[in-house]
This record gives sequence, C-alpha cells and structure tokens, in this order.
Amino acid sequence: QLQLVQSGGGLVQPGGSLRLSCVVSGDTADYYTIGWFRQAPGKEREGISCINSHDGSTYYADAVKGRFTISRDNAKSTVYLQMNSLKPEDTANYYCGATIIDGAIDETHYDYWGQGTQVTVSS
Repeated sequence: QLQLVQSGGGLVQPGGSLRLSCVVSGDTADYYTIGWFRQAPGKEREGISCINSHDGSTYYADAVKGRFTISRDNAKSTVYLQMNSLKPEDTANYYCGATIIDGAIDETHYDYWGQGTQVTVSS
C-alpha cells in the first residue's frame, strides 16, 4: 500500500514556472514508476510525464516536452515536476500516480493517486 501526498501548484502568469512535489510513502515505494497526469475542465485526464524506478528513465508527452522536467529524489521519497514556460493551456488539476509497471503512462495501469493540485496559468 502506498500513500501519495502532493504539494505545489497555484496561480502563475504565462511564461512563469511552478514546481509540483509528490511524496511517496510505503514499504515498496522505491519500486514504483511515478507519473504525472492532468485534467482540464471538460477534458479527459492525460498522462504527461513519468519516471521509472529502476533506471530513472523518463517520458514526456509532446505537449510538455522541453518545458517540464520530472525528477526523483529517493532519499526524500519525492518526485518533482518542474514546469517552466507555462501556458494558459497548461491550466488543469494535476495528479501524481504510482504504478508497478515500468514506464507506463496509461492511467489504467496506475493503482495509487495523490489528492490533486490545481495549476492555473493566467494573466
């Protein structure tokens, strides 16, 4: 059993930056791939990034590639999503999730979820 607790988010102007954090606790937390998802009003939840447990390899959706960076600090049991050059279309509720499947970005493979945090990009 894992617990994921998110922090970060808020209101930022276009072009600004935010960092989201996801603290993962549980006996086997280090074995899980952690992913970041977002859901905008009226849209389906989409996977935007994930980081593997074994080799730290990462995945980014085209919509965020080059602007967002996912990282993992196993000593702090925390996964970060650094979001730069934010755009209004990045406005959404952001979730972190955990899956035992390496590199999975399909949300149906995720078993544990954080509580979600709102990111609003607006001038």
